[in-house]
Amino acid sequence: MAILSQSTASFSPSFVSTRSDFTRLTRFPCRVTFRRRFTVSSCFNSSKSPGAGGFLSPDNGGDVSYELHHDLSAQRRRSGSPVFVTMPVNSVSREGGRVLRPKAMMFSLKALATAGVEGVVVEIWWGLVEKNKPRVYDWRGYEELVAMACKCGLKVRAVLSFHQHGAGPDDPNWIPLPLWVLDEIQKDVELAYCDRFGRRNIEYISLGCDILPVLCGRSPIQVYADFMRDFRDTFRALLGVIITGVQIGMGPGGELRYPLSSLEEPNLAWSGELGEFQCYDKYMLASLNASARNIGMREWGNGGPFGTGSLMHNPEHTDFFKNDGGSWDRPYGKFFLEWYSDMLLLHGERICREAETIFRGTEVHISAKLAAIHWHYVTQSHPSELTAGYYNTFNRDGYLPIARMFSKYGFSMCCSCFEMQDAIMQKINPDGSPEGFLRQLLLAARLCDLSLEGQNFSTNLDDGAFTQVLKMSKFYSNGIEKRPFSFNFVRMDKRLFESRNWDRFTRFVRQMSNGNIFRARLYSVGDIRFKAAPVMAEARLLYHLYQYS
Repeated sequence: MAILSQSTASFSPSFVSTRSDFTRLTRFPCRVTFRRRFTVSSCFNSSKSPGAGGFLSPDNGGDVSYELHHDLSAQRRRSGSPVFVTMPVNSVSREGGRVLRPKAMMFSLKALATAGVEGVVVEIWWGLVEKNKPRVYDWRGYEELVAMACKCGLKVRAVLSFHQHGAGPDDPNWIPLPLWVLDEIQKDVELAYCDRFGRRNIEYISLGCDILPVLCGRSPIQVYADFMRDFRDTFRALLGVIITGVQIGMGPGGELRYPLSSLEEPNLAWSGELGEFQCYDKYMLASLNASARNIGMREWGNGGPFGTGSLMHNPEHTDFFKNDGGSWDRPYGKFFLEWYSDMLLLHGERICREAETIFRGTEVHISAKLAAIHWHYVTQSHPSELTAGYYNTFNRDGYLPIARMFSKYGFSMCCSCFEMQDAIMQKINPDGSPEGFLRQLLLAARLCDLSLEGQNFSTNLDDGAFTQVLKMSKFYSNGIEKRPFSFNFVRMDKRLFESRNWDRFTRFVRQMSNGNIFRARLYSVGDIRFKAAPVMAEARLLYHLYQYS
């Protein structure tokens, strides 16, 4: 394989460590001890041939070898490109106490560091840390993972995930809510969101009971705050230094929204679903009823709107969502949608207030994520946004109030679909406009002077998708005042290390770094040796180590 960057200067530092069981780290996760010895050689401005390049060889004879080539200054290596890479969902075991495949993880982190990224995104799952009993936290696996990132010189963004991941026990990456929380939901099913058909959704606890002591004597907001506080105390020494950002989960998928349907893993990018209003648990109905009584319209407090159709209905064939004469734009519809969106905004504000207080003085950047719901964006009523809790229509901005709330508490905002293009999506769904949605959201962020974290929705990114990310990032950050923008690449898996994908990714990182020149190459893994053949087993890079599904 040819090395893309050539120079006469050569520099090959070696990083030496020994590996064994990663011990539990109390305050300084970067201090990790290893039993088995290996060496990583990283070549800067290398003019060596692949055969003479760097190597990684465990002292048991060596089963892994790769070479990393790049042209990065010392300053560039310290600060990195404003690109972070999200770790695999199953980075930590379901028992929560250890990193899965630690050798593969360490090699991959070193590859990312060599590619010039600034850091990694680590999702910390409530269902793993506080799994069995309330207020009993097990951070060991995440301490180990943060330690590995620290050893590789990477920063960490922690995502505190208070939602379920996956569709159920048959999903290999399924992570439910804590078992003791599921026990409480079994005792009181009203803690789960409910739609008009009586279907329950347990991705996230209903925000209708936010401040009620329904979880073993604590309210959900208190439970989230206690979790955040213990995270802060456990990782205090690293906050603002290694852990530079904390994203607070606020709903299903970690996003500030309602569940869109009873389905826990719909293919939202392509489905065009209308969604269902999730207001039929007793706690949400009690709030709706009280709001209707306050304005003297008791009959409006018995449930959600009629005439909303089915999930896959054409909105023009529904009484509520149709453009002309739809009840979304009539007095009852306006009342309901204001109440529904205000409840979501109040939920976000409660969590923002707790998080701002807990992390005050730690110098970490706090952020929250909004959903990228774009598949009915060109209609007047924007039905899928309405059912998600965003009261955003052709004549009302539903994102500006959320951006103002984030600004009030010093939050950054995160959103996905930066790689999506109208020209491609509208071939599938003529009513969709990811670019139109994103421009509106970015404008709200600019008006409120928010820092922004972009993210991709699809994991299959080609050159056109990366170019689109750069285009939308410039739409936000360019201007008289440069606004902070960074990008979370979702996510690291075996496909990222395929030769073609790796070249695209490193080129993108370089472009996000405003033109710093480098190339990162990985040459061999296990007993596979990559040579100069144009179509080699490079596509299997790190496959033997990860074995992802």
